[in-house]
Amino acid sequence: MIDVKHLTKLYGTKTAIADVTFSVEKGEVLAFLGPNGAGKTTTMRILTGALPATSGTARVAGHDCFDQPMEVKRAIGYLPEVPPLYGEMTVNEYLTFVGRIKGVDPAQLPAALDRTLERLSLGDVRGRLIANLSRGYKQRVGLAQAIIHDPPVLVLDEPTSGLDPKQIIEIRELIKELAGSHTIILSTHILPEATAVARRVVIIHEGRIVAEDSQERLSARLRRSEKVSVMVKTPPTDVRERLQALPGVLSVHQDDPQTFLVEAELGHDLREDLGRFVVTSGWGLLELKPVSITLEDVFLRLTQEESDKGEGDRPIVEEVRS
Repeated sequence: MIDVKHLTKLYGTKTAIADVTFSVEKGEVLAFLGPNGAGKTTTMRILTGALPATSGTARVAGHDCFDQPMEVKRAIGYLPEVPPLYGEMTVNEYLTFVGRIKGVDPAQLPAALDRTLERLSLGDVRGRLIANLSRGYKQRVGLAQAIIHDPPVLVLDEPTSGLDPKQIIEIRELIKELAGSHTIILSTHILPEATAVARRVVIIHEGRIVAEDSQERLSARLRRSEKVSVMVKTPPTDVRERLQALPGVLSVHQDDPQTFLVEAELGHDLREDLGRFVVTSGWGLLELKPVSITLEDVFLRLTQEESDKGEGDRPIVEEVRS
């Protein structure tokens, strides 16, 4: 549904994005993850036809973003970081205006308006001025203008920026509801956002993609050891040394007086042996669980390694994409 190949954007001598390549399948939600200034918004603007690329190709719903901009715009619902709202209009007036601009059949517009208001729980505020709405409701109205013409593709740029925790949860739930019936690309610099709404992530750093995969596969490929957290009721003073002596154990770190992180060789599942050892030793086993590498760990490791490498030396990208 979205196919981007070798996309590059230069501002004079400054490179905003370089050789960006990724794709999004029909009905998929893709999180475009990166710190502020990484190139996320530049990519979004190119996809929506708001900004020309220096080189490369981009296709949305089978249309070329550069040669067929009007067809692309019809296929996309776009929510920029700052929603394009008119505060002096009511919600009804604004969405009716947007529907007309986006070519919704006048005979079908009232039904499309009612459907969109219901989908985004905006019925109670449809007659209110947008300027008087809360930030969360304004974000809902922004989403409403993006979907009123029922586009197959949604491009959402930092959709929860500036919202409070309750509003963030509400917007995430809305995005989940839209998934499946829409192909969604979501840009964010918030790590929990990516895991909450998307099954696959693209990580961009300094204008270049450094990883593209599901969180689970990224974690598996970057994991260099197996880690198990074990909590015991009455650990002896030499607990670390005794755990360290178990076959396959590489290291033991103490997190608190009762909790220890045991690291083993990659592929070596210690849980059975470790649990048996703690129980037979009479220490009182309170908890035993594997410790997975998080998306935050993946993100920090990839971006740090990318920053440490010189130009033209980027083996991590190829390793993670393979």
